[in-house]
Amino acid sequence: MNGNKTIAQRQAIVRMTQILLATTVLTGLATAAQAQDGSDNQESSTELAPIVLEGATYETEGTNSYTTKEISVGDKDTRTLREVPQSTTVMTRERLDDGNFSSLDTVMRKTPGVVVLTNDDGRSSLYSRGFEYDTLYMNGLSTPVSSIYGTQPDMVVVDHIEILRGPSGLFGGAGEPAGAVNMRLKQASDQYKASINTIMSSWDGKRIEGDVTGPLTKSGRVRGRLVGALSTKDSFIDTVDNKVGVIYGTIQADITDNTTATLSINHTRRDITPFNGLPTFADGTLIDLPRSTYTGADWNNFENNVTQYIAELEHRFDEGGHAKISALYSHVDVNFLYAYAASAASPTGNVSATAGGITGGTRWLARDYQQDSFSLDAHISKPFEFFGLENNIIAGADYRGSDDSLRTATGLIAGTQNIYDWSSNVAKPTVNFGSPAETETDQYGIYGQWRIKPIDKLTLIGGGRFSWYDAQSGASEVKVNGEFTPYAGIIYDLTDRLSAYASYTEIFQPQSSLEYTTKDILDPRTGEQYEIGLKAELTEDLNASLAWFDLTDKNRAVSDTDPAHSGYYLAAGEAHMRGIEFEINGEILPNWEAMAGYTYTNTQFKNTTRAAGSEFYTPEHMVQLFTKYTFDGSGTWTDGIFVGGGVKLFSSFQNISRTAAGGATTIEAPGYGVVDLQAGYKFNENLTASLSVNNVFDKKYYERVGGTSVFNFYGEPRNVVFKLNATF
Repeated sequence: MNGNKTIAQRQAIVRMTQILLATTVLTGLATAAQAQDGSDNQESSTELAPIVLEGATYETEGTNSYTTKEISVGDKDTRTLREVPQSTTVMTRERLDDGNFSSLDTVMRKTPGVVVLTNDDGRSSLYSRGFEYDTLYMNGLSTPVSSIYGTQPDMVVVDHIEILRGPSGLFGGAGEPAGAVNMRLKQASDQYKASINTIMSSWDGKRIEGDVTGPLTKSGRVRGRLVGALSTKDSFIDTVDNKVGVIYGTIQADITDNTTATLSINHTRRDITPFNGLPTFADGTLIDLPRSTYTGADWNNFENNVTQYIAELEHRFDEGGHAKISALYSHVDVNFLYAYAASAASPTGNVSATAGGITGGTRWLARDYQQDSFSLDAHISKPFEFFGLENNIIAGADYRGSDDSLRTATGLIAGTQNIYDWSSNVAKPTVNFGSPAETETDQYGIYGQWRIKPIDKLTLIGGGRFSWYDAQSGASEVKVNGEFTPYAGIIYDLTDRLSAYASYTEIFQPQSSLEYTTKDILDPRTGEQYEIGLKAELTEDLNASLAWFDLTDKNRAVSDTDPAHSGYYLAAGEAHMRGIEFEINGEILPNWEAMAGYTYTNTQFKNTTRAAGSEFYTPEHMVQLFTKYTFDGSGTWTDGIFVGGGVKLFSSFQNISRTAAGGATTIEAPGYGVVDLQAGYKFNENLTASLSVNNVFDKKYYERVGGTSVFNFYGEPRNVVFKLNATF
């Protein structure tokens, strides 16, 4: 491995450590200062007043609302929803609680405009507008996400989730054109609060969550929060279970009236008996099986540990705007060994494949994986007047890097299987890992954005980013130097509550395939999107949006068909997504909250007969709805009762699995509709109970399709969740 890159990676980690230590020292100094104030008994003359931060509406906890006034996804500052000229969704803390969501993928299954490729909870892939979210953001800092390694965070640590759809390259650099998912982590409060959630659910599900926050000094200028969760749950699928443990802590200190330092640590451990989905028949036809069917081994096991350290230092200017430096270091440690169907099923249900002189129906995969990743961002956001015009400039620089080590082994287990009578009692293989494959990735970027209001109702937005990307694995290296990513937007306020907008956004994704003539690596893929729409604040607590988008992913690698050019590629593939989105969130009437969304997507792939891989087709039509009504204020026996329900409707969807030789197998699932219901009672200000019934009519349906041997999953049957929430 390149020694210079290793040194650079270590230096980055050292820098992260220095930031963490500095933040800790600052926190300690603030604590000591407050203690000294108290000991001197001069509170009236020496103790500073508690700080009330601008933009407090950015936190959604305690608002009891399905909407919010401000978001930060797709930007480096908090903005109102109407100030962001792209399609966005916010899943508030109230919506997370009402949905009983524990992992990010369980949230996204009920999010408008998002498709979840189901796997074990915490290990599913997340798609928007036909592309996968390959990076997550925590408090605006990027961290890699991998479905196979289960790196998604638990929802107990989150205040709210912001989802942006479409390319987000201005502040994100390289990536897929799906968009951005930013999780605002729970913040420490200067008021004491505590809560305990006890949750019991079908398939022997048990979960307990604890959350306590409050001031650590008398003035509240230093405050902390500690959050934890433990859960264990079996599954409607035989043998499968999922255990999760989470601990999260954050300390926040006001160094001055305008400067705040924050240190947060989040650790998640998963212990899963995993399931890789069902096979199909050889022609891609889905098989009608009991939903409990398990096609793994009884020794299947997946374990991971994910730890994240976040340090933030922010200064707020008296005249508006802020400067901020923040860093995130993440360590991931994963090991798994699991078995799954080795092939498609024959007409009689037999599953069998041959490799390495072994014929068997069960294939196994083992991996030992570690990743250290680091992200750093420093920026300034500043409003100002120029010739009497209102302006705002954001300028900054960022770095993202990761060091990955992977050891892998795979093989077949002798003996034919049958899908109608699967045996999980198969011999456990002896795993002999080879040398690890090591990959180092570095990305640097500088970015800027300028907002100007030439007239009161019109906002023009322009921006750009230069990125430098370098990924090295063994002797292979992919470099992109000075890639420019433009950004443009326009917003016009039609009324005080209604805005029209248009935007052009881009992102790039480096490729590793070679072109024959030059023997050079193909130019990066480029995602380009045009979007126009309307955003409305119908009331103080009700937002709506309507958007039309046209997204093109260009320069996709396809095989060079010249026989003399075997193993080489051309940048000739293209994916085109076009559609409409409508969404409404918030309080329809007093005590009536709702979230509803409709998405229409038309998907087209060009030159795919020469493109190896899969095409995940988003359903053409998607509907998501959830609503809740609370009886309150009437002075009758109904006070405290709340009822709710939701509907999810997807039209048919398919996956086409292609080979470089031009072969293709289409796997298609019919559309489906699922209904959920909920009822609960608030006994008093401190105790609430709820009962949720999901898939009320016990609809049997395929929720995901994948390949002919794996990744075809049924949706959950009817199930029940009971929750008791106590606050203190």
